[in-house]
Amino acid sequence: MAGPRPSAPPPPASAPAPGRPGQRLLIAGIALLAVNLRPAVVAVSPLTSRIRSGTGLSTAGIGLLTTLPLVCFGLFALVAPRLGRRVGLERALAVAITMLVAGIAVRLIPGDGPLFAGSALAGAGIAIENVLLSGLVKRDLAHRTGVMMGLYSVMLSTGATAAAGLTVPLGDGLHIGWRPALALWGIPAVVAGLVWIPVALRGHTPPADAPGRTLAAAVWHSHLAWWVAAYMACQSLIFYSLNAWLPTLLQDHGVSATTAGGMLAVFNFTGIAAALTVPSWAARMSSQRRATGLTAAAFLVGLCGLLVAPRAGAWAWMVILGVAQGAGISLGLTLFVLRTRSAPMSAELSGMAQTVGYLVAALGPLSVGVLHGLEGGWTAGVLELLAVACVLLAAGWAAGADRSIEGAAAREPLVAGGD
Repeated sequence: MAGPRPSAPPPPASAPAPGRPGQRLLIAGIALLAVNLRPAVVAVSPLTSRIRSGTGLSTAGIGLLTTLPLVCFGLFALVAPRLGRRVGLERALAVAITMLVAGIAVRLIPGDGPLFAGSALAGAGIAIENVLLSGLVKRDLAHRTGVMMGLYSVMLSTGATAAAGLTVPLGDGLHIGWRPALALWGIPAVVAGLVWIPVALRGHTPPADAPGRTLAAAVWHSHLAWWVAAYMACQSLIFYSLNAWLPTLLQDHGVSATTAGGMLAVFNFTGIAAALTVPSWAARMSSQRRATGLTAAAFLVGLCGLLVAPRAGAWAWMVILGVAQGAGISLGLTLFVLRTRSAPMSAELSGMAQTVGYLVAALGPLSVGVLHGLEGGWTAGVLELLAVACVLLAAGWAAGADRSIEGAAAREPLVAGGD
């Protein structure tokens, strides 16, 4: 069994002291930003049939709509570290939440163009938040890495769960169409923006000589960083493919639309327990290989169950897959912190891994939709996800080794490091 990790370094002198009002506001702001990282994307899935009937979009068109934010996650992850260096992490995050709110609002405008444009703008804002939040934790809350990444992951999963389970009931209960139902998720985003304003106003000014290009080059040339990116890509591809198509898959096997939405909510909800506990456990270990291996195994079991008994065992598969996705995303985020020694490098790794990860993950919902269109069923799509889970197992073994990008251990053979 791996031994405990060395004690985390003390918070930087510029960070608010533990327990002080400034730090409590920072933690609250991070939590509120995190809870808004998924609803704008996940809320589309339960409304797929209504969007199709309201717009006339084909299955491929819906697949493109669900894939577009992921493409933006990848593309704008490249921009995020540079923006953070230029204006500071706090102010860059304020820009990001503003973009998210604007994107959600744009989708209220009638027409297919605003629907896609708003989804792209919201995805760009989420991308910047995705990248910079881990760097902020590394800089100001490194002494609480496990707890903070657990909180971050829990809030992220909570937002996804709420969007999956409440979008349709809220829309029906308020007697509103699918566009206003999507727009409801702008309310918590506005709240997060308001809370973040004082954090942004007191934000740190980045040093003028921040070695951004040097750090970026180190990350993009690091084998370890590429393994972290592969891990991020695989778990994200599986997660977003399931979020996009689970309700339709279940309905095709005789499950009602309401029940299918509830199952999607269970899938997201059960990830919360894993997201709460896994980062703290993983941060205490010198290697995260055991955690990444168990996560991949859970994905394999749940996907096999979905393949052989999609209706009879549906609730069980939702729980198993939910735990797997909660552990997967929380480990991916935690690796950004544990595989680096500084906040700037953490932000660069986060940007690189999410660029690669989400651009690859964007192929998931699209390819599963294409396979369904060609086959008329879901077997080929689930087999694709099983293959990705096997790659996840290998990537997690390499990314979970006790090394850092800055250290000489990053150049050691992949067998280095305990489990």
